[in-house]
Amino acid sequence: MTVKFYKFQATGNDFILLNGFGDGVNLTIEQIRFLCDRHFGVGADGLIILRVDGQSDFFMEFYNPDGSIANFCGNGGRTAVLFAFMQGLIQNSTVFRALDGLHKAQIIGQDKVRLQMNDVTEVLPTEYGLFLNTGTQHVVRFVDDLDKIDIIKIARPIRYAQKFMPEGTNVNFVKVLDKNTIQVRTYEKGVENETLSCGTGTVAAAIAAYEKFDLQLPIMVKTRGGLLKVTFEKNDQVFTNIFLEGPAKFVFWGQINL
Repeated sequence: MTVKFYKFQATGNDFILLNGFGDGVNLTIEQIRFLCDRHFGVGADGLIILRVDGQSDFFMEFYNPDGSIANFCGNGGRTAVLFAFMQGLIQNSTVFRALDGLHKAQIIGQDKVRLQMNDVTEVLPTEYGLFLNTGTQHVVRFVDDLDKIDIIKIARPIRYAQKFMPEGTNVNFVKVLDKNTIQVRTYEKGVENETLSCGTGTVAAAIAAYEKFDLQLPIMVKTRGGLLKVTFEKNDQVFTNIFLEGPAKFVFWGQINL
């Protein structure tokens, strides 16, 4: 079986995208792992298949590099929107669905996508840091020096902590730079490593920092892969109208024999 794929990146978070409209695309876990493998396959932080959806413009099916399916991916969602536009499936604005529900999005200019995330209903203190769900589970820890931390050594035990099982959690390390700017490094489950950027992690870090340090909106988030912007409203302890905005870029396309 030969598959036509498209490679995108959003602040260094890279994804393989497949158009599942028409004849559709059905991959095994082993094939997903192969495609995401950086040594033997194409290489990516995740794989996304766009499917026909009766409730919205398309359904975003997201897989981690280990082949596990995930509820949502913020940066992946932004690349999915740009991909759908390039494939002629949507106009500049869209409503699409993922496992965590419906999302609105808009393409701004040539390479920026503004994506609405689901509401966040609680930010919980734990022995590991602040815990919240922004489409997937996240722990946020605040540190003084991001460059010196051994992120894998510290994050991996938290990722697998019994408290967050069976799903497990991503782990974000955050440094507050000023009243509306933070810097973030994220360990992502499914990837089982640090990524250059994480969309849901960026949102989790911004909300957690806002709660703890009373930051000003919009919150600018520096990741190793680039700069993202997060805005939201807080009403009765619920965070609503959450938007993640930043660049998304098409890298290349190709064909691969599975």
